Amino acid sequence: MPKKLTEGIIRFFHHQPYTIVTTVDRDGCPHNSCKGIVDIEEDGKVYLLDLYKAKTYENLKQNPHINITAVDEHKFIGFTLKGKAKIANKNKLKSHIVKAWETKITKRISQRLLKNLKGEKGHPLHPEASLPKPEYLIEVDVNEVIDLTPHHIKSTA
Repeated sequence: MPKKLTEGIIRFFHHQPYTIVTTVDRDGCPHNSCKGIVDIEEDGKVYLLDLYKAKTYENLKQNPHINITAVDEHKFIGFTLKGKAKIANKNKLKSHIVKAWETKITKRISQRLLKNLKGEKGHPLHPEASLPKPEYLIEVDVNEVIDLTPHHIKSTA
């Protein structure tokens, strides 16, 4: 049964530009990759789009266990969501999920443009503009939430 997520955890993940997703390969070794959360629900469902159908995809076909980790280095807080994933093919992608992905990509391109205009150095191209369209959806049922915030930080917050 998926674990309920608090409004604070949902808000935290929505404000992160990306997460680190960990899967396990055939040899039992962890594999990390960057993914953006498209949607996250209070009932413990997390939706990720994977654009490359490579290592993460292959690992999830063999082993559904997954971790989704994000940290806010400035605030010194973070969380890991542990769970099991299901792969939903492209034809199962609902229009609101694709629209949410397109909105996030547009926002990232806009933020990069604004930073470039301000003279902040970054990638000279706009990599988000050349990302492929999503081919499948990763649907995660969260079973456990791990708070990565150090104990001494929690006690002063």
